[in-house]
Amino acid sequence: MFNMDIGELLLVLLIAFLVVGPKDLPKVARWVARQVKKLKRLVDDVKTETGWDEFAKELKDTKADVEKTVREADIGEELREVSQTLKKETDALQQDLDHAAAAVNDAMKKE
Repeated sequence: MFNMDIGELLLVLLIAFLVVGPKDLPKVARWVARQVKKLKRLVDDVKTETGWDEFAKELKDTKADVEKTVREADIGEELREVSQTLKKETDALQQDLDHAAAAVNDAMKKE
C-alpha cells in the first residue's frame, strides 16, 4: 500500500519504538491502524459518490477493448504470408523465363 520495503519498515518501527516507548507502542499501533482503516473507508466513499470507481472501471474496460482491437487488426502476419507467396511466385516466374531464354539461345545457336 505504501510501497515500503523491509528496511524502511524497520526504520519506522525503530523510530516509533524510540519516540513512543515500548509500553505505549501497541496502543499507538492500534490507533494508527484504526485511522488508516477510516481513511480507506473515506477514500472509498468519495470514489463511490463521485463515480470515480465506475469511471475507472469503464476506462479499464475500454483499454482492454482497444488492446484487443489492435491485436485483431494486426495484419503483419498476413502481409508476411503474402510476401512469401509473392516471392515464391516471382522466383518460379524467373526460373521459367531463364529456361525459356536458354531454350531460345539453344535454338538460335542451332540455326
